[in-house]
Amino acid sequence: MSRVLEPDTRAFLEALGFGPLRDETLWREALTHGSMGEKRDYERLEFLGDRVLGLSIAEWLYERAGDAEGRLSQRLNALVSGATCAGVARAIGLSAHIRLGSQARADGGGDSDNILGDVMEAVLGANFVERGFDATRDLVRSFWAETVGGSVGEAKHPKSALQEWAAGSGRKMPEYRLVDRSGPDHAARFTVAVSVKGVGEAEATASSKGEAEKQAAQAFMERFG
Repeated sequence: MSRVLEPDTRAFLEALGFGPLRDETLWREALTHGSMGEKRDYERLEFLGDRVLGLSIAEWLYERAGDAEGRLSQRLNALVSGATCAGVARAIGLSAHIRLGSQARADGGGDSDNILGDVMEAVLGANFVERGFDATRDLVRSFWAETVGGSVGEAKHPKSALQEWAAGSGRKMPEYRLVDRSGPDHAARFTVAVSVKGVGEAEATASSKGEAEKQAAQAFMERFG
């Protein structure tokens, strides 16, 4: 290995605010995909960066609004999702500096949401190791400013919000069950129950099955979210 980091990669990271870099080996690891076949890749730093990002965004949302916990969780899950992290990575130009094996790059790995999102979290993890939480939180607030200020995670359909909440909480997916159908066809009433295993159940009644499911999901989030 002739050098640890390419000079343009070091300059790129420092220009974004990650520098001054002290341990280039750490940053090389954060940018290295498993397809390179090296002993260390970004997975451990991604694990760390995911937690740092989550806390940074959670603190930020808590400061910004007086929303209930369910709504805060809904926005948090959207803002730290792999797709959002990948979008931030694209916006700052991270793709060009990811170390991918030739086949992985030929297969489109440089524009993969999964890889971009993972590496975004890994560089946050590396920054946390070198500079601590406060400095990393400041970078998150800079990189995520437009996203947090926008509508990501807002006004989501209740069924989508409940599904994201369940996934973000490590729960099984919601299950919908038709409890009752009453009345004539022109004025039918549907009662639907939605449950998440290990959490609870909520019911709602409406003039269509779809609307009853929507209202049941909303009731569930208000009660348990």
